[in-house]
Amino acid sequence: MASEIYRTPDERFVGLPDFPFAPRYVDVGGLRTHYLDEGAGDPILLLHGEPTWSFLYRSMIPVLRPRFRCIAPDYIGFGRSDKLTDVSAYSFAFHYGWLERFVDALGLGDLTVVVQDWGGPLGLRYATRHPDRVARLVILNADLMSGEAATLSPGLVKWREYALRTPDLPVGQVIRRSAVDRERISTAIVSAYDAPFPTMESKAGARAFPALIPTAPEAPGAAEMRATRHALRSWSKPALVCFSDSDPVFSLAVGRSFADLIPAARFAIIAGAGHFLQEEKGPEIAAEILDFVRDRRQ
Repeated sequence: MASEIYRTPDERFVGLPDFPFAPRYVDVGGLRTHYLDEGAGDPILLLHGEPTWSFLYRSMIPVLRPRFRCIAPDYIGFGRSDKLTDVSAYSFAFHYGWLERFVDALGLGDLTVVVQDWGGPLGLRYATRHPDRVARLVILNADLMSGEAATLSPGLVKWREYALRTPDLPVGQVIRRSAVDRERISTAIVSAYDAPFPTMESKAGARAFPALIPTAPEAPGAAEMRATRHALRSWSKPALVCFSDSDPVFSLAVGRSFADLIPAARFAIIAGAGHFLQEEKGPEIAAEILDFVRDRRQ
């Protein structure tokens, strides 16, 4: 592999707030992938976005694990997973290929796939290409960005421009600034989101994602997003769409468009949260998922 590999020292992850979960690792294409594996039952795959990691799901897992086996991986370049130090090593195809291999490595099936932010393009692409392995979808603040103007909100464009001109991305502060109640995002929480990224070279994956947002219909990944959107029109399995009411990147209108797109999808509004709604309203979102599963008797 041309790019060098950076592995964040373990001591960076000591004493994280409300994060008592044991780290687990699996080799995926020669790269060490970290994931959480908590609880028992049908597997629920919790996919994070940019620039977060599995820490984002820490308040949802305790609510979900009596019903589900909660699996929350860190993408390559994030969390406790290996990090390629060359920004150009990352692409939509790279991340998607990793996701397919990760699910295969763990032998997962009958999945509930929970997606947010970049988890949306990756996880929804996976679900529509492997519907035999997916039982239901849960879509949190995300979009299928395919390069058309309609998929590029002003908030998304503003974020992309900021990230591209800020190579030393202040990850923890990005999370705090996105919150409705910023005071709730303590210094310890900010530090936990910063923990995977102690050096500039460790931030290559986080630096790469904003540049991967397709800004033209012919951009890499755009065709895959259009194909995914088309496939979701005939999605026949349960789907829950939960969007927060205060996200400047993916508005409630985006959430409603998903609910309109997917047959029989349920739509729910998560009040009082910004872009990273799992951070602000994790237990409420988990309860919404459990209610949905009970109501559908699935």
